[in-house]
Amino acid sequence: MAGDFPDGFFERTDDGADSQFYAQPRLVTHIDDNAIAAVGVLYDELAVNGRVLDLMSSWISHFTAAPSHLTVLGMNEVELAANPQASDRLVHDLNADPVLPFDDASFDDAVCAVSVDYLTRPLEVFAELARVIKPGGRFITTFSNRMFPTKAIRGWLANDDRGHCAIVARYFETTPGWDAPSIEVRVPHGYGNDPLYAVWATRSTP
Repeated sequence: MAGDFPDGFFERTDDGADSQFYAQPRLVTHIDDNAIAAVGVLYDELAVNGRVLDLMSSWISHFTAAPSHLTVLGMNEVELAANPQASDRLVHDLNADPVLPFDDASFDDAVCAVSVDYLTRPLEVFAELARVIKPGGRFITTFSNRMFPTKAIRGWLANDDRGHCAIVARYFETTPGWDAPSIEVRVPHGYGNDPLYAVWATRSTP
């Protein structure tokens, strides 16, 4: 499923198995404290709570207070086990299998922090999220300008920050089941080491 994206957009410099790349635990943060705090503030402003899915997660989920039930899905068992806010943990490679192992309308909301640039089959993943999120729920992505460049898709590497926001917005626009996306600059350049951008959309109500 490529939508209207050009050939090669979702290819990567390192197309080796992600399971090998992420096999070594990385118990570090990938954005600075100011950007991390901005993610938490956004979640608070949007009142993200209830049953929440943290997609492509790690040992930190960036909530100021944990949702009532947080499912973390990521690549490394050790990292997920160290996440103190998680209720459930699941190791799952979305690039190998974009199908989410959850029932329809399982979650009130879903989030993805600083990882959307690594999805090689994003339209399939966004379609799955439309399936597992209840109507009226949101999928909230946040990202900065830091990444593992060999694992980010070529389309991401070829664009600037404004282009990155447009890419994620296009994922929502191209996938049935989502209302029009919102785009915000949460931390502008010059307000810390790492800027922070957010793109999210609401699951359409039938």
